[in-house]
Amino acid sequence: MTDPQQQIEELLLERGLIKPDQLEKIHQSMEEEGKTLVDVIQEEKLIYSEQLAQVKAQALGVPYMDLSSVTPSPQAMRDISKQAAATYRFVAFDERDGKLLVDMDEPENFQALEAVKFIARKRGLSPEIYVASKDGIDRLLGGSSEIQVEIGSALRDFSQEVASTDIEGKNNRDLEKYIEEAPVTKVVAVIIRHAIEGNASDIHIEPTDNELRIRYRIDGKLHTSLIMPKRVHSAVISRVKILSSLKIDESRLPQDGRFSITMDEHSYDFRISTMPTIYGEKVAMRILDKSQGAPSFEELGLWGRQHQIFTHFLSAPHGIILISGPTGAGKSTTLFSALSQINSADANISTLEDPVEYEIKGVNQTQINPDIGFTFATGLRNLLRQDPDVLMVGEIRDTDTAAMAIHSSLTGHLVLSTIHTNDAIGAIPRMVDMGIDPFLLTATLRVLVAQRLVGKLCEKCRREIPIPEKMREQIEKTLSTVPEEFKQESNQSKPEVLFEAPGCPACHETGLSGRLGIFEVVPITRQLREVITDTTVYDKLVDTARSQGLISMQQDGTLKALQGHVRYEDVLRVTSGEGS
Repeated sequence: MTDPQQQIEELLLERGLIKPDQLEKIHQSMEEEGKTLVDVIQEEKLIYSEQLAQVKAQALGVPYMDLSSVTPSPQAMRDISKQAAATYRFVAFDERDGKLLVDMDEPENFQALEAVKFIARKRGLSPEIYVASKDGIDRLLGGSSEIQVEIGSALRDFSQEVASTDIEGKNNRDLEKYIEEAPVTKVVAVIIRHAIEGNASDIHIEPTDNELRIRYRIDGKLHTSLIMPKRVHSAVISRVKILSSLKIDESRLPQDGRFSITMDEHSYDFRISTMPTIYGEKVAMRILDKSQGAPSFEELGLWGRQHQIFTHFLSAPHGIILISGPTGAGKSTTLFSALSQINSADANISTLEDPVEYEIKGVNQTQINPDIGFTFATGLRNLLRQDPDVLMVGEIRDTDTAAMAIHSSLTGHLVLSTIHTNDAIGAIPRMVDMGIDPFLLTATLRVLVAQRLVGKLCEKCRREIPIPEKMREQIEKTLSTVPEEFKQESNQSKPEVLFEAPGCPACHETGLSGRLGIFEVVPITRQLREVITDTTVYDKLVDTARSQGLISMQQDGTLKALQGHVRYEDVLRVTSGEGS
């Protein structure tokens, strides 16, 4: 029978994950330090943790499991101490068909395997073993396992109460009192606290056919963090509604609300949205840290020539500045930074927002309320009587708002707003589609900006890698039309390396630390105004902008990838469909 270690070596070489000269160095370290092959690879971070787990699974003949989309159920982890799971490095994630499904990163460890068999036999089950990565096991043992342990006792108490209480049959007042006193209050508090501690931007509470799933969005990606019994769904949703002053007896229609909390001397706003689904109400909670100051343009990723163009037009006495991008692209944060930069005692700055996401000292901020007829358009009309210098409108989404923004600009005001288009130039035909005459756009538009957010590589574990040949041609083609003034480093002028981050304790083994914006900034020049007057055909507008030195988001992202700030693959993912 082939030795597993030898088989792992052969598979690593066969897949091209390590080279023969690297294997020699690994053998040398093994002899000098008395370590195993896997230990050396993991410590040196020669390949990604998930790649190593896949190879080990194949070598051992055990199925592989990616834990990034798996959360152990409370039922599977019951009566398993955190100490035992950490000692033998396993996570029981489900019970199914008389089997206890268990993830391990060292299934070849005889003692760990025996411990798992013993736990399964105590429940009258047989173990079904899967191989998971070391990083995946670490995340569950150190992350979601903590929330499982902390929430476990409250869930047990709450489950007993639910079994003996008719929640649906209570009237509103009795239900509110019950929810306030029940252990579900602690359950929701733990969910919120772990989201804040994990730097999550959103919490999703989602019912399925037989369970309740809690997911956090961290650095732009959703991670399942907790699975709870379906029977707690109604009470958890009701608790969130009570916090948000929503109607707890209305589950057929979507509702929006908000609430605030203070934790560790930081104030947080939560924007709540409920939505009926076939399995019950779903809740999405956006988390806003009110204590955070405005990030600088450098922190946002708006650099060099693009930064100069944008800040130049921020000082204009009148005109319109539009920022475009999909939901979650960071448009509001960029506006927040822009207003914070131009905010001063001698400027009257007023905003119309839906909702107010960031509070800016010295700025008059107003939240619209369409339910009572207070829309962006009516708000703008009334704000013009408030003697403003600068107006910020959360979004131009209809003809009336677009027309009022144009009018405000023509009467001597600087207007900042957002619009939903795929790129910067797309804002022009979008405004025309709303009924704005092209000649009014030429008179008012000053600069168009588009942006996306990309995961930022961890600086602690970031390292260079040669550019794969299949990417080299694509990178060179993408950068072929980028003016030299945008290429600040030799690797941008003559690309030789890209960067990766395999993960480390500083980034919780993810390889990422925060997010960075990639931008395109289009000043409305005289040539572009002439084209807008003649035609609003998208391709003609793009060609004119490029002839004047426009760099696209894909080009900006590629330059940042060559500097080691982001992964090139992530740039391609968020700019897919965009021409270079």
